[in-house]
Amino acid sequence: MLTVGPELSGVHILFFNPQGNFDKEDSHLTEHPDFGGQLVYVKEVAMAMVDAGHRVDIVTRRIIDPDWPEFSESIDHYSSHVPGLRIVRIACGGDAFLAKEQLWEHMDEFVAGTIEFYGDTLPDFVTAHYADGGYCAVLMQQRTGLRFTLTGHSLGAQKMDKLGMNSANAAEMEQRFRFSKRIAAERIAMEQAFQIITSTGQERMKQYAHPLYAGAVDVHDDAKFSVIPPGVNSKVFSTEPGESDQSVIQKLSTGLNNPHQPHLLVASRIDEKKNIGGAVAAYVKSPELQQKAGLVICTRGIERPFEQIESLSEDEQEVLKPILEMISAANLRDRVDFLDIQSQAELAATYRYFAARKSVFVLPSFYEPFGLAPIEAVACGLACAATSKGGPTEIFADGSAVLIDPTDVDDMARGLEEALDNYEELSARARERVLDMYTWKKTAARYLSVIAQGMEKGLDAGCEVPELDATQRIKTYLGKARLAPTTQ
Repeated sequence: MLTVGPELSGVHILFFNPQGNFDKEDSHLTEHPDFGGQLVYVKEVAMAMVDAGHRVDIVTRRIIDPDWPEFSESIDHYSSHVPGLRIVRIACGGDAFLAKEQLWEHMDEFVAGTIEFYGDTLPDFVTAHYADGGYCAVLMQQRTGLRFTLTGHSLGAQKMDKLGMNSANAAEMEQRFRFSKRIAAERIAMEQAFQIITSTGQERMKQYAHPLYAGAVDVHDDAKFSVIPPGVNSKVFSTEPGESDQSVIQKLSTGLNNPHQPHLLVASRIDEKKNIGGAVAAYVKSPELQQKAGLVICTRGIERPFEQIESLSEDEQEVLKPILEMISAANLRDRVDFLDIQSQAELAATYRYFAARKSVFVLPSFYEPFGLAPIEAVACGLACAATSKGGPTEIFADGSAVLIDPTDVDDMARGLEEALDNYEELSARARERVLDMYTWKKTAARYLSVIAQGMEKGLDAGCEVPELDATQRIKTYLGKARLAPTTQ
């Protein structure tokens, strides 16, 4: 182990992230429920740490499956230009792809494989991501003494509430989402973490104060928390043209229904909680919006949804079919475009194209813990209208974006129109704020400061790990009918 003072030098850091699709091509990134924004976050923080002179391993699960060929190598790299960053894949639970809810029974095997992989050359510190990563870090600490930070990204209790879990549907919900495992894992990871990293103060004070985490963590304990906002990759998301701009300009200038008008852009995976339907409903309801701007819905894997809807998963169809019906019923198919975005470079080029036409990025999520998408969009010159539920209230606390109520169609329409009308001021102010406050270099530096403090404390023998089961705790919570609106 290295001895550290105020500044870290040459530290070896392990990122625990059992679920996901880390590979050099970012295959399937953000298009699958297991491959969301947390993977972008982990990759970017890791790269920024390597740029600062450290070694980083992203430790994830190995998959040997013909449907997922990208994840079969035990060691991988993003690029030869970043030799200090490895993707380490540990076998557990067989070879086939497993959804994140199916991984819980295999975490002991995963951690044992991790320890075997390192042998006598263990890393210096662990940073854990999501509930399963946090549980792995607890097991690792118990067996090696390595301290860890926990970054939850999103928590199971809030998901329970948003899905409307109750005593009547609890068995069905448990079978699908394994909340008893997830919440138990979150509780023990909160207890044992050296510090908990949140993206915003609101995330700390609201999400971690949920009754299901009572006794595991005290949100008023400043020594237990660090608020570290994510950042934007300014090499990709900027106003400067990139490698994909020419092809994107050619595609959009000839393929859009209204290529020269301002547009409202929604960019996310097809997921109910992202509330794409709310943005569409606001557009459908407002003749003023229809006159001022077209609507673009950026997804991945589908560009002609009216013809391709049957190729989507059942959950995606449930979200998208009502949206298509709204558009058709309002006779607005000539005002709405769908774009299949295949890479970050293409997404950034798309943002720049629409920024040149004074367009607005829309984040209508019912709740967003932070929101990487809006800071990437405004870094490319777009104005922004974002949900008032969650992180954007802190990101744009200076008024550099319009905040909208995702549960109120009229308020959303009002906010989208306001953002279009004030494009020049909002786009300039938002871009300046993001570049000043939200970069991955700053995110990594803040992480490294916490890691230095943790390493100075030395090893921690950890605790006896209890059975991973919060069934009774959840049952008591539901029995009290305390579906608290913690994300409101």
